[in-house]
Amino acid sequence: MSSKLTDLNFEGEKVVMRVDFNVPLNASFEITDDSRIRAAVPSIKHILNTGGSVIIMSHLGRPKNGPEAAYSLGHITARLSTLLGVTVDFAEDCIGTEAKEKAERLTPGAVLVLENLRFYKEETKGDEEFASKLASLGTFYVNDAFGTAHREHASTAVIAKFFPQKKSFGLLMAAEIENAEKVMKSPDRPLTAIVGGAKVSDKILIVENLLNVADNIIIGGGMAYTFFKAQGGQIGSSLCEEDRLETCLQIIRKAEEKGVKIHLPVDSVMADAFKADANTQNVLSNEIEPNWMGLDIGNSAVANFREVLLNSKTILWNGPMGVFEMQAFENGTKSVAQAVADATKNGAFSLIGGGDSAAAVYKFGFENNVSYVSTGGGALLEYFEGKELPGIAAINR
Repeated sequence: MSSKLTDLNFEGEKVVMRVDFNVPLNASFEITDDSRIRAAVPSIKHILNTGGSVIIMSHLGRPKNGPEAAYSLGHITARLSTLLGVTVDFAEDCIGTEAKEKAERLTPGAVLVLENLRFYKEETKGDEEFASKLASLGTFYVNDAFGTAHREHASTAVIAKFFPQKKSFGLLMAAEIENAEKVMKSPDRPLTAIVGGAKVSDKILIVENLLNVADNIIIGGGMAYTFFKAQGGQIGSSLCEEDRLETCLQIIRKAEEKGVKIHLPVDSVMADAFKADANTQNVLSNEIEPNWMGLDIGNSAVANFREVLLNSKTILWNGPMGVFEMQAFENGTKSVAQAVADATKNGAFSLIGGGDSAAAVYKFGFENNVSYVSTGGGALLEYFEGKELPGIAAINR
């Protein structure tokens, strides 16, 4: 069963709901960005409003050996209470007597948050017995954690088997899948994929898969210099994966065969050191001098990429154009964000692929000027690599 959540009535149901509340906390354990919590609120409210109660499961951080106070989900209950307008209860364990008793006492309209799932190694190992203990707390399972959909964990992939007829995607998860499919399965054309980041090896699978669906692939970030070196360019001390030179040439050949246009940054902002106050010059990307490195795309590349994007009907963006965390090297990423926003305003559909791309869109204030910002970096990446995501497959079975 994977009906749309809003079509379901949860009267009398105790919904065990997997969310992604892996939010950043400061030294005082205060939430510095609650967007992941807010993203789950519509699903929770629908369940409560139709007569159900909700048992929240999530992980937080990467605890090493069992419970650690710094990673307790107790830190998020006050914020969740405020967002939902109900007092949220908290169980100091995710299984065991307290969790069981509090779950049993839940009344319609009530919310219980379980302690961090990853305090148990059984969670990440996908342990079936651990999953059955979580499942025993409720009568219905909802997965709204797209950010962990690519993990074969107990709470994301294994637990669903205990709810053969009573399982569903949450609204966030459904939206993530719908928007990803809009790009990969039914895009308006031309479809342009922007792929950035440091390494070709990190993005090789997504680029190869995109060759089957994209009309244009814009390549920026550190990975571009491996492409330039593969074609005989001089890249100074820019990032380069020597063992991927042949891979880059194969990608270029495949693109030509399939009629896909690869766009590399014709020029770069090069620096004499990897630091914010380095000396910089705008030069051709295949003519970078020894001991200099490319840290952003240059002015001509910005203009070229903008033209491609403004002529696109569907845009996928995964990975920055340079070291946008440093002001001296943010212009390329910021300019691409502006171009994507402008294309969207002109009617294009734009999907921002989580991770650094989402961070850049938020940093430069364009989050409301694009079609959809994904919450799942790794999960979306694996989806676009053509892999089946365990968290999605478990609901669809």
